[in-house]
Amino acid sequence: MDQGRRDALRISTVLGLAVAAGLFSSDEVAAEEWNKNAFDAKDFNGATKGMGAVGIAVSKDVIINAPDIAENGAVVPMTVSTALPNVQQIAILIEKNPNTLSANFTIPAGTEPSISTRVKMRQTSNVFALVKANGKWLMASKEIKVTLGGCGG
Repeated sequence: MDQGRRDALRISTVLGLAVAAGLFSSDEVAAEEWNKNAFDAKDFNGATKGMGAVGIAVSKDVIINAPDIAENGAVVPMTVSTALPNVQQIAILIEKNPNTLSANFTIPAGTEPSISTRVKMRQTSNVFALVKANGKWLMASKEIKVTLGGCGG
């Protein structure tokens, strides 16, 4: 059995047990519909338009925790968090990447609004964290310098 099949079997077993234990409803386990327009966008405006993010305001309540200098752009660790209530979505956009929208997380009600991930960065760029809370879009940004590009750069 190849590794991909093993991983798929392992994940489906764990999710099935979680549903059976009542930790998740079957609706929560179902995948969100792929937002092709947002992920295929080549710039910030196209990505935010694809996400339906309008009226974005800069906010000190959105916190990006990432290195100032990334030695390897192929694996840049990053955390986005907020103490805002009723967070519905957290997204990471990287201005100079081939596709601006790098990650988009749906935050279930009652979940701590914090995500940690690793992203690829082609070159030194502004990184934007967008948070949708109470139906409003808020944003923070940070420049991350990349010494070795990770998106073919």
